[in-house]
Amino acid sequence: MPQFLNTADAGFETAFTALLGMKREDSPDVDATVAGIIADVRARGDAAVIDLTTKFDRLELTPETLAFSAEEMAAEITRVSPEDRAALELAADRIRAYHSRQMPEDAEWQDASGATLGWRWTPVSAAGLYVPGGLASYPSSVLMNAIPAKVAGVERLVIACPTPGGAVNPLVLLAAQLAGVDKVYRIGGAQAIAALAYGTATIQPVDKITGPGNAFVAAAKRRVFGKVGIDMIAGPSEILVIADAGGDPDWIALDLLSQAEHDQSAQAILVTPDAGLARAVTEAVERQLQVLERREIAGASWRDFGAVIVTRDLDEAAALSNRVAPEHLELCVADAEALSRKITHAGAIFLGHWTPEAIGDYVGGPNHVLPTARSARFSSGLSVLDFVKRTTIARMTPEALAAIGPAAERLAQSESLQAHGLSVRARLDRLNG
Repeated sequence: MPQFLNTADAGFETAFTALLGMKREDSPDVDATVAGIIADVRARGDAAVIDLTTKFDRLELTPETLAFSAEEMAAEITRVSPEDRAALELAADRIRAYHSRQMPEDAEWQDASGATLGWRWTPVSAAGLYVPGGLASYPSSVLMNAIPAKVAGVERLVIACPTPGGAVNPLVLLAAQLAGVDKVYRIGGAQAIAALAYGTATIQPVDKITGPGNAFVAAAKRRVFGKVGIDMIAGPSEILVIADAGGDPDWIALDLLSQAEHDQSAQAILVTPDAGLARAVTEAVERQLQVLERREIAGASWRDFGAVIVTRDLDEAAALSNRVAPEHLELCVADAEALSRKITHAGAIFLGHWTPEAIGDYVGGPNHVLPTARSARFSSGLSVLDFVKRTTIARMTPEALAAIGPAAERLAQSESLQAHGLSVRARLDRLNG
């Protein structure tokens, strides 16, 4: 059974603080192992990647077979049913349309001194997407990572997706094709991250790496950050549902389980001012767990990390949600728009009874790569902005330099940076000469 908390109880704050501090990440001490793998790939390149793929994925590769050929991809994609293709194409179209609106605009203006200022946005040249492999890999994650990159204008986009024992998910390859991915490598783990970051004879290095992975992948992304950009270090999935008396217990139970079934370390929390609804949802979860295919995983998540919190009112519920800063927040209340204006920290908000979080995972349009473990307090979900960078622009006229140059010279002198000041003074002297 999950934790049951009530804000009216004397020990609530202590219990809620403990809930916030609960460690859910499965993070064994893999850093030393990952450091060795990265060093090996940097030293031996393709040979290291091939050896490690044989060891961990039971797959024999050569430099020529590290990536799927166009013929192999085409053959695998033919295995996709028309119904699955149509669903994936709908998702791709909606994700592309949503992210196209995120493209920032260049700007340039002239200020009062006569200086021209502004900025320009340009895409990273190459990006690598990591996709967990095997038959359990997620084509939706390919779309969510690759489409924003392509919308941003990334010229070269590659995927690293392990195929343990040769197992291939044809939907992943179709998603890659729909998203405009240039190449799909059948490698994974820390060795794939190292190859994408540093390059090998066969694999060209990229500028940014995005996508989820296990503890080894996460540790590798931490280690290569700085050499390349990364999106985030994602933890287990999480959902928080705020519901009022009008919520459907069965719907809410399924929404909670939709995240619990991801991982035994996932977290599902219900916050409601209605004690009767809290009981009804809990009972509905137990009923659904009897028939859910992934009931062992979802049951462990609900038992170990789930929580049901009864509040005084919806305002208090919103305040608690802001402290949790959940990855996914559902507002199953009568006036979801009004309540949403009281939310300051959430990765994604799903408004109203008819907006299950699962729509956001697949076909809603907004990105499903979202901040976890309370990092929505300071970060955002994946977007086009993750694949572009801003370059500032400045141009001085003689008149502008005459107006603001003396202040620059003065500040340079205050910092004992003589050449800085002299570079401005030389131009001012020319103007006054």
